[in-house]
Amino acid sequence: MADTRAEMSADSPTIIQNANVSSQANNPLSRKLNKILETRLDNDKEMLEALKALSVFFNENSLRTRRNLRGDIERRSLSINEEFARIFKDVKEELESVHEDVQAMSTCCEEMTNRLKAAKEQTQDLIVKTNKLQGENHRLEVRAQVAQAFLAKFQLSSEEMATLRGARDAPITEDFFKALSRVKHIHEDVKILLRTNQQTAGLEIMEQMAVLQETSYEQLYRWAQNECRGLTQETCDISPVLSQAMEALQDRPVLYKYTLDEFGTARRCAVVRGFIDALTRGGPGGTPRPIEMHSHDPMRYVGDILAWLHQATASEKEHLEALLKQVTVQGVEENMQDVVGHITEGVCRPLKVRIEQVIVAEPGAVLLYKLSNLLKFYHHTISSIIGTGVATLLITIEEMHILSKKMFFNSLSLHASRLMDKVELPPPDLGPTASLTQTLSLLRDVLASHDSSVVPLDARQADFAQVLSCILDPLLQLCTVSASNLGTADMATYMVNSLYVMKTTLALFEFTDKRLEMLEFQIEAHLDTLINEQASYVLTRAGLSYIYSCVQQHSGEQGPLSNLPSMDSSSLKAAMVQFDRYLSSPDTLVMPQLNFLLSAAIKEQIFRQSTELVCRAYGEVYTAVSSPANGYKDTENLVPRSPHQVQTLLS
Repeated sequence: MADTRAEMSADSPTIIQNANVSSQANNPLSRKLNKILETRLDNDKEMLEALKALSVFFNENSLRTRRNLRGDIERRSLSINEEFARIFKDVKEELESVHEDVQAMSTCCEEMTNRLKAAKEQTQDLIVKTNKLQGENHRLEVRAQVAQAFLAKFQLSSEEMATLRGARDAPITEDFFKALSRVKHIHEDVKILLRTNQQTAGLEIMEQMAVLQETSYEQLYRWAQNECRGLTQETCDISPVLSQAMEALQDRPVLYKYTLDEFGTARRCAVVRGFIDALTRGGPGGTPRPIEMHSHDPMRYVGDILAWLHQATASEKEHLEALLKQVTVQGVEENMQDVVGHITEGVCRPLKVRIEQVIVAEPGAVLLYKLSNLLKFYHHTISSIIGTGVATLLITIEEMHILSKKMFFNSLSLHASRLMDKVELPPPDLGPTASLTQTLSLLRDVLASHDSSVVPLDARQADFAQVLSCILDPLLQLCTVSASNLGTADMATYMVNSLYVMKTTLALFEFTDKRLEMLEFQIEAHLDTLINEQASYVLTRAGLSYIYSCVQQHSGEQGPLSNLPSMDSSSLKAAMVQFDRYLSSPDTLVMPQLNFLLSAAIKEQIFRQSTELVCRAYGEVYTAVSSPANGYKDTENLVPRSPHQVQTLLS
């Protein structure tokens, strides 16, 4: 029980506290205070707005003002409502005025609508007719535009018609070519109409344009013809309009060809007149001088003539290029070649007469050969301008070239026949004869002019072989005939000298390799003769000739070599003594003919190879004497020197 009481006494404050809390919770004032205290003004926007509005008129926080706050708020609300009613009354009056205006406008619009409906009913037929007329007007405008475009495309303007149908002698201008080009385009474009339903109109326009074209081309041809006829001065200027005329005329091949022929005829007269003036009168004021004044100098005379023709040909080619620079028809290059050939044809006869006079006068073989090369060069040069076609000027130059070449080889043949008619004997020094020297001088001059020639390489090489054949072959025959009565050594010396002179002459020029090789072979053949003769001369003078011949002819059936006549030991020893004297001074035993040789190298070669033959002969004699079968005793005293020692002494 005591414990129970103690617990009750302990719990009694807690019970009392809970009872107080419960009584406070049931108190309205407490609830309001708690509610006010729990309110968060920063989140309550309405409360904040209300407090802000209150702060406007609640200026003093006193007991009286707090008690009258409700009344103040109601009075302020009443005044605000009264102000709102007053202002809204004004708005209402304004709205009523607007309403009256709108009502009047509505009445007016309704009246206008009624009147428009009445007018529309009265003008309906007029509107339909107006729309119909507008549609018809649009269609007519489209047709007018189509007709205008058709006329603009397939008809010429009045200015273009006036340009094409001008006076007969009216000058041709740039507008004429524009109008002619338009006619050509219309003639081409009208073909489109022939593929449509407008064939009648197309045929009429095509016929009209064709007639106009032919008339225009005829007028253009007459004008171009007159212009070309006036180009007869030495220097002519081709106007751009004339070049355009040739471009237009290329569509009419016949008129185009006739115009070119007219141009060629006019320029031919100018070139012929200029050529004659250059020959006889010279340039303006006498500079340059007339070409005929140099007729005494054939090379300059012919060279000046050909140089003038070359310059004139190049100038005429340039004139033609300026005339036809706008022409695109195929074959224009052939046309230019034909016209240039026709222009230069007029100078062929005076050219041929003058060059023939120079060639037939026989100025000499060298000059004829130079003229031949000069003609060949200008033929090649002018052909590069005129072309490879058949031109009378090129044919004339080629004929003159052939004539001069023929006269040149005739001159060489005549010279060779004269040499053979009177064969000159070799001089005492066995050198070349005067006729040989003269002929080689002629050959040197010919080859020198050949090397300086400007003729193409292949043509020069072909001429070279023929020139050498015409001169060298008769010379070789002449030397052979001239030396036929000489002795072996004299003949060989004379032939070597003559061939050596020919070789040194040819060695200075090109294309002579084959001839040099042939001459070298012939020199070698005659050198062999001289080498053998020199060796025989030495063996005879040294006393070994008889012994060497016996050794060569001896055979084993004849018995020992010592038994032959003059082959005993004493004779052999005497011969060796004589041979020793030769070994002491080998230069003393030289054939007199070797001193006449013109080439020191050839002389040295003969001396060296003949010495080798002597050494070889001594070696055979030494071998035969040293052989026991030949019956010689004390061979070391008979032939004291070995072949090697002899070769050393002679080398």
